[in-house]
Amino acid sequence: MADENTQAPQTAPASEAPRRPYENVPANVVRSVPNPASARLSWTDGERTIDYVSTAAHLDVRDDSGRLEGKMFSLSYVAVDEEGQPNSARPVTFAYNGGPGSASVPINFGGIGPRRVETDGTNHLAASARVADNPHTLLKDSDLVFLDALGTGWSVVADDCDPATVFSVDGDADAFARAIMDWLEKNHRWSSPIYLYGESYGTFRNAVLMRLLGERSVKLTGVVMLSAIWDWVQTLPGEDLYYLGMMPTYAAAAQFFGRTGEGVDPNEWFDRAMDFADDTLAPALLRGDRLGAERERDVARQLSQFVGLPVDFLARHHLRVELTEFRRELLRDEGRVCGRLDMRFCSDEPSPMQASLDWLGGEDAADDAVEANWTNAFRAFCADELGYQGPSVYLGQNWERVGHKWIWQHEVPGTGEKVGAPNVTGDVALALRRNPAMKLAIIGGRYDAATTFWNVRHDLSCQFLSPALKERVTWLRYGCGHMAYVDEPTLAAMDRDIHDFYQKA
Repeated sequence: MADENTQAPQTAPASEAPRRPYENVPANVVRSVPNPASARLSWTDGERTIDYVSTAAHLDVRDDSGRLEGKMFSLSYVAVDEEGQPNSARPVTFAYNGGPGSASVPINFGGIGPRRVETDGTNHLAASARVADNPHTLLKDSDLVFLDALGTGWSVVADDCDPATVFSVDGDADAFARAIMDWLEKNHRWSSPIYLYGESYGTFRNAVLMRLLGERSVKLTGVVMLSAIWDWVQTLPGEDLYYLGMMPTYAAAAQFFGRTGEGVDPNEWFDRAMDFADDTLAPALLRGDRLGAERERDVARQLSQFVGLPVDFLARHHLRVELTEFRRELLRDEGRVCGRLDMRFCSDEPSPMQASLDWLGGEDAADDAVEANWTNAFRAFCADELGYQGPSVYLGQNWERVGHKWIWQHEVPGTGEKVGAPNVTGDVALALRRNPAMKLAIIGGRYDAATTFWNVRHDLSCQFLSPALKERVTWLRYGCGHMAYVDEPTLAAMDRDIHDFYQKA
């Protein structure tokens, strides 16, 4: 709880703040947002203690003319000394989830924030799940600012702002760049090492944002890509890149459930599957019906030994298995469906009348197991410890207004063409070439069927980075799913590895 006897945070209330550059710009219409709220708190793992100030507030997103496009909600954690002063030499990390259309609660109260909901393996959490100081918080290495994309969480879009301006690949990155610069300015942190930490579509955002911030003279020290996806083509129906990326993840899930890979180390099994995708499956898929029935069946037999589905099923599907089909087929004999974000999580199969594959694609035991607990913990923290009076509805997921209407057109610099299924790996490579001192960490999980590890490895390999730039890239792969921090052994390993990444010169 907040200590009423400690010194208040050093940021002045809005009514007492110095005049801002855009103060005289006529205000356009935006829904009212709550006043900022802060508290001085302490984190401990039993051996080390960190005093910090947590602040819930909104950041202005303004275009170059000063016109307000929206207000982005932020929840920050800034370490302070005995006098309540921050240390500008500490890094500051801006963190967020993806979607598009997702707020930042999962990576905060599920993963790297100072408070965390304790998980229970692959079991669904009860409403009474414990919330405690997170022994693996990134606060040990960096101050943290969690940002909710406009249209999600408690972030709002100005009423006279065209949603297409911000609900797009480029508009979203632009909004985050402006919010980040607003936070750095208000908190006098321009001299701090600056990091980005994105998950899922947040890594797609990272790719554009790390280039865009560089173009706006915001020099980044490092970028963390958790569960990365950079090439939207791999999500399109019928694309061979999709099936190639899924195959090692299917193999990992089949081994986890005892259908294949008996007696083989899970990492070795995954590596074998990655090699099979490269060396055997990829040439077979590229040949299409030129492969021939005999060779196709031979590859199906080999594929079956990895993914645990019948040879006839695989041959009938011409070696191409959609994720929804795999989730439904792998454990059909047990009457269970495995998850998407983390294939180790399971639920009872739906009733026969619930036959829609689109509907089943959105049903995910991995999400159901933990998502509500994170939001409840976040709401309790804001209300009870910060005294922040947020609206009753927190849009943790806003698929209807944001995700389903997303504008995907994006031009990777140097290509001369804006496309609707962009590959932003080119943005990543360009940012690294422009700033070769920047560090990049790429984190993936064997059981993540939302953003598969094979694809991101393939994407970056096609950029032909120099050996010097490759040395700036740290690859981390764990026995986890999409939200790596759900798995506590993985979270502990990530803690050690990301600490080393932040310490790396």
